[in-house]
Amino acid sequence: MNNYISFDIGGSAIKWSIINLNGEFLEDGKISVPKTIDEFFESIVDKVNELKDKYQLKGVAISAPGAVDSVVGTIGGMSALPYIHGPNFKVILSEKTNLPIEIENDANCAALGECWRGAAMNANDSAFVVCGTGIGGALIKDKKIHTGIHKHGGEFGYCFVDIDVVNQKYLSWSRAGSTFAVAKAIADRKGINIDEFNGVKAFELYDNGDEIAVEEVNKFFRYMAIGIYNIQYTYDPEVIILGGAICEREGFLEEVNKKLDEVMNNNDDATIRPLVKICEYGNNANKLGALYNFLQKQDLI
Repeated sequence: MNNYISFDIGGSAIKWSIINLNGEFLEDGKISVPKTIDEFFESIVDKVNELKDKYQLKGVAISAPGAVDSVVGTIGGMSALPYIHGPNFKVILSEKTNLPIEIENDANCAALGECWRGAAMNANDSAFVVCGTGIGGALIKDKKIHTGIHKHGGEFGYCFVDIDVVNQKYLSWSRAGSTFAVAKAIADRKGINIDEFNGVKAFELYDNGDEIAVEEVNKFFRYMAIGIYNIQYTYDPEVIILGGAICEREGFLEEVNKKLDEVMNNNDDATIRPLVKICEYGNNANKLGALYNFLQKQDLI
């Protein structure tokens, strides 16, 4: 059976896995992020060459942050690794490894991984929401990524979910409803330095019944429900998948569904209730989806 190596580029590490054509993981590891772009490419090439013969590798799949042009092979936008923006990954790595290369945005890859073997496996059309320091996401149409004309398809974090009446500003989902947003709101109200506070501590306060934390976390779940509702009525997917570390919290889906019930029951228009699931592959979804993207682009699936 054909095997492939899949890389997931993060801010502090490059995670890799050997995955076969059935989506089965054979070996995993990670590489510390180098300081320069030359060292970066060298570390990837070294890992490919190390494992090429052992697994008879047939290709290299990459999940990357930023505005990835999957056709050309370049990365636009910004990320924690400024030096990856500009070089042509497909040209450089194919020349150095003599293997076909495919690259796609990390949120898109996570969605594709769940679409291929995970929570959206039985759906043709789905949406994927990633909740972290911001809100990201992806749209899947007929098992393929829908990027949109400006490569912003699935950028749910830009959608408005509230308004700041005092400052007369519309609040995006990322600014109002991310884990960073809820942590900052609690920290501001309690006079805590945000550098010493985070989402984990915010939800610990919530679990312990802290009044301010309960208020702000309830807002977080309300914004989550509003965002999900809007996705359903904009795109009408078969299922909406939630990803990000916060989604692994026990009872998270139940709390989201509780707020969705409130949204559904407190308006006169809603008739279709969104079907929401938690992603099944967690941090491995990016690497799995990178391979699925590779197989699609190479007409192998």
